[in-house]
Amino acid sequence: MEHVSMVFDRDGKSVPVLDDINLDVSEEEFICLVGPSGCGKSTLLNLMGGFLSPTSGSITIDGEAVHGPDPRRILVFQERGVFPWLTVAGNIGFGLSKLSRAEREERITHYVQLVRLQGFEQTYPSDLSGGMKQRLQVARALAVNPDILYLDEPFGALDSVTRLIMRGELLRIWQAERRTIIFVTHDIDEAVQLADRVVVLSSRPAKIENILTIDIPHPRNISSRRYLELRDDLLSKIGLAYTV
Repeated sequence: MEHVSMVFDRDGKSVPVLDDINLDVSEEEFICLVGPSGCGKSTLLNLMGGFLSPTSGSITIDGEAVHGPDPRRILVFQERGVFPWLTVAGNIGFGLSKLSRAEREERITHYVQLVRLQGFEQTYPSDLSGGMKQRLQVARALAVNPDILYLDEPFGALDSVTRLIMRGELLRIWQAERRTIIFVTHDIDEAVQLADRVVVLSSRPAKIENILTIDIPHPRNISSRRYLELRDDLLSKIGLAYTV
C-alpha cells in the first residue's frame, strides 16, 4: 500500500477515514491490525481485498494493481460467513465447481480433516458450535486456494475459552498451509500471540503509528517474560498501561 487515503461522502460531507497508509506485507507473513474502534481497520481490509477503491494512493499485490475482488484474496468476517442451507461439505465445496468431482471431493476431505470437522460433513451450520462454524469459515476460504486471507475479527463473537482455542487452531492451520494472513483484532493478547508483526493504527483518520515485530517463535508461551514485555510494549504504543 503506497500513500493510501480514503474519504467517504456522508450526507454531502467528507469523512476522512484513512490518511497516507504505507505498508508492505511479505509472502506467508501473519500481520495483525489493531487500533481504536471505528478507526478504519475494516475499511483497510476492504481496500486490500478490492471491495473498495482508495480515494488516493495505490495497492498492488505481486506488482499487480488491485482493482476489484479476486478469488486469490478471500475476506473472512466475524459472522455470516457460512451458508446455512449447505452442509459442512457443501460449504467447503462451494466455489469448486471448476474442479472434477474427484478433485472436489479430495479437496473437501483435505480441509475437513485440516479443521478437524471429521464426522460433521453432512451437518448444517445451525447444529455446529461457534468455534466449529469459525473453523468451517476458514476451511471454506482455504479450499479455493487463495494467496491471501483477510480476517476481520473472526473470533469476536466467541467466548474467551473458545477464542483461545481458535487462536491455536488458526496458527496450526497457518503453519500447515503457509498463506499470507492479515488479521483485524481489538484483542492485544490475540495480536501478540498470533502475529509476525502488529500494525498499530491511530484514531480516525487513521495513520500507521507503530509497527511492532513479535520476535518469539510459535507456539508462544503467553506467560513468558518476553511475551509479557511485547504485550506491555504494544499496550504502551496504543496509549494504555497494563495495570492490575
